[in-house]
Amino acid sequence: MSTTATALCAPLAVLGHDVRVPLATGEKVGYAALDYAASAPALQRVWDDVAAYAPYYGSVHRGAGYLSQLSTDLFEQSRRTVADFLDLREGDQVVFTRATTDSLNLLAGALPVGTRVYAFETEHHASLLPWRHAGLTVEYLRAPRSHAEAVAALDAALAADSAPGPRLLCVTGASNVTGELWPIAELTATAHRHGARVVLDAAQLAPHHRLSVRELDVDWVAFSGHKLYAPFGAGVLAGRSDWLDAAEPYLAGGGASRTVAREADGSVAVEWHTGPARHEAGSPNVIGAYAIASACRALTEAGFDVLEARERALVERLTAGLAAIPEVKVLNLFGEGSARVGVLSFVVRGWNSSHFSAALSAEYGIGVRDGLFCAHPLVRTLLGGEEAAPSECGAPEPSLPGERSLNAIRVSFGAGTPEEHVERFLAAVRTLVTDGARWTYRSEGGRCVADTGERAA
Repeated sequence: MSTTATALCAPLAVLGHDVRVPLATGEKVGYAALDYAASAPALQRVWDDVAAYAPYYGSVHRGAGYLSQLSTDLFEQSRRTVADFLDLREGDQVVFTRATTDSLNLLAGALPVGTRVYAFETEHHASLLPWRHAGLTVEYLRAPRSHAEAVAALDAALAADSAPGPRLLCVTGASNVTGELWPIAELTATAHRHGARVVLDAAQLAPHHRLSVRELDVDWVAFSGHKLYAPFGAGVLAGRSDWLDAAEPYLAGGGASRTVAREADGSVAVEWHTGPARHEAGSPNVIGAYAIASACRALTEAGFDVLEARERALVERLTAGLAAIPEVKVLNLFGEGSARVGVLSFVVRGWNSSHFSAALSAEYGIGVRDGLFCAHPLVRTLLGGEEAAPSECGAPEPSLPGERSLNAIRVSFGAGTPEEHVERFLAAVRTLVTDGARWTYRSEGGRCVADTGERAA
């Protein structure tokens, strides 16, 4: 079957479905992109929409010319499209940022002084680290092993915190390591019962599941365009406006300021905007915002019921296939059979994960990810401190003192993934486990690469 034909098996067309990549042998094969959790390929629809707009690109806001007015309308319509996609409440706002990390750092800077932040140690670093601001305190909760344990741990932590002042829970919707879904509605209800607010890291949830801020009742949601099939470096922070409007602007500059005037003493007086403009200083990334809006429309029109059903079937095929290989250990936080999006991490007995991932690429044209996935505490918990097998190639992530190599392999997919890519991946894993790698590998620039001059014995 041709690459073009297999691409038709995916519900949404993506760029790169017909890209061919070189193997260690020198031959080329169709690339199996199975690293969607890092950056999903751009939807063809998104690319076409951006290309159609590109000749009309102009400055956003305040320009009198036609292209500026058109670009401003497009930018603000994109904001409304994202609000509809997220099912925001009346009064909620959409702020365009650079990515999820940028969104959460923006919110961290907007928190009232004295806010106590709660986060599980299982979070991505983008959700773990922004809260280390002056005037804030953060409590990291231990990794739960079930939904009920997560809710109980939050309930106990908030109940034990009797000090006055604002509190915030930051929690992921779907793990970037295991893909497992978190009990967001239950955690939010618990937080609100104790008077705490909630920000949802939806970087891995939004591309895979319908997301309703109104139904989940979270206070804010953050996600990235590049994981939602939309390139050009934009992200979203959406939700309640009160803390954002009360905070100093995230960036000081044009667009965020309503008026600027010299004072008699020589200083400069500034009146800042309220609403999204307050935190969108500078020339907005109109193409990035439009790309996100285009992706939101495409996913909505495709129907999340259809997309989720297909993804569940692929997840079941993947987990069943890996379970049939005794040497493979799939990493789970909530236990086997827990609901997950199309993200899964595993280790292979007798293999260093970097070595195994390099062999998938060099010998089969399959792109996955290895390492600790910017979620070091979680991966260490899931691996229990167990070191990877020694190899001529080590883990690219830095290890703690005493750790020789601690890393895992992550495979991830989405609405642009043909079924054939999952089947090819499973076949490659089985062959590598049974027959070993066909080439020797060496470390180069911190990565494991095939030594194309030497086949394995």
